[in-house]
Amino acid sequence: MKVLVLNAGSSSLKYQLIDMDTKTVIAKGNYERLGGQDAFLTHKIGENKQVFNHPAFNHEEAIAFVIEQLTHPEYGVIKNLAEIDAVGHRVLHGGEKLSGSVVIDDSVIEIIKECIPLGPLHNPPALLGIQACQKLIPGIKMVAVFDTAFHQTIPAENYLYPIPYEYYTKHKIRKYGFHGTSHRFVSKRLAEFAGKQYSKVVTCHLGQGASLCAIKEGKSIDTSMGLTPVAGIMMCARSGDLDPSVVTYMMDKENLNTTQVMDILNKESGVFGLSGISKDFRDIEDEYQKGNPKAILAATHYDSTVAQYIARYAVELGGLDAIVFTGGVGENQFNTRKRICNNLKFMGVEIDEKANEVRGEEVEVSTPNSKVRIYIIPTDEEMMIAQDTVDLVQ
Repeated sequence: MKVLVLNAGSSSLKYQLIDMDTKTVIAKGNYERLGGQDAFLTHKIGENKQVFNHPAFNHEEAIAFVIEQLTHPEYGVIKNLAEIDAVGHRVLHGGEKLSGSVVIDDSVIEIIKECIPLGPLHNPPALLGIQACQKLIPGIKMVAVFDTAFHQTIPAENYLYPIPYEYYTKHKIRKYGFHGTSHRFVSKRLAEFAGKQYSKVVTCHLGQGASLCAIKEGKSIDTSMGLTPVAGIMMCARSGDLDPSVVTYMMDKENLNTTQVMDILNKESGVFGLSGISKDFRDIEDEYQKGNPKAILAATHYDSTVAQYIARYAVELGGLDAIVFTGGVGENQFNTRKRICNNLKFMGVEIDEKANEVRGEEVEVSTPNSKVRIYIIPTDEEMMIAQDTVDLVQ
């Protein structure tokens, strides 16, 4: 069974065509700068990469061109569209109505529309991707997989904010959490890799965006992102948690409107804002090793904040069996992992520094004496989306 996985952004389209019988990626790519003449597609088949400078003014044009490459008579990987059995769409926000992946029908489309105010940057392009597939591949079975769905098991005492309750009832202001597909994938994969089901786990998805999740008996009970993905730990360019008065004070002092201040919190803050060096953790780490004081400040702040959240979730879980690192930073920055774990020595967390010197490998990196097991599990959200799609349409 072949599944096309689509992740539609405001000006991008990422995709993978996966053979679910063999769990292999047949082709994948990323269409960037959608909306203009300078749009381009990077299309990969195995180790072979092609770059097409091809205008795409909307998602329908982008998906149509991707289909052309997948079915190309010379280098295509399928003969025709009939070989695609289903399409899985990554959708950011499903609100409170959707607690799992679902087959897409008119009612699901309406729920995605209803959640646009909660996901104004992400839900609209996801809808465009769905509508484009309805037109280009009529009759194809489609599934929506939501970033927020895994966190719908969080209890009210963890998802409600300490503001007047009427704002929840009127406007659904609450913690929703994100990266749910990744947290679900690595927690499930952990049980397979370790050969046992841990009951108290903290998964750390550390990348450009970053969030932690407290998982008890396989279910999310708390997560660091909130109403929006800007909450929680500091990230590459997002601020993470702040005293709310910081925002209003900035607005008053700098004469900023809401759009401007949110741009600062999402694009100019985090390790980049503190260091002034880069939005890439690799650059921060390079400068850290050179002794750059601002890089050391930013990295130390980041490592400490992640450790604090892990300790907080250990309290909520009533103990801690395992920590899992995933995401671009979590999988590849071994110094970051080491510093985070060293901040948790008081909890009996001991990292094997030699075993930890790996990038992107599935491995345990705790010492035999560690009271908490430490793992690196590379995430694969696309495979999770494809698996959900298979499970729902077969």
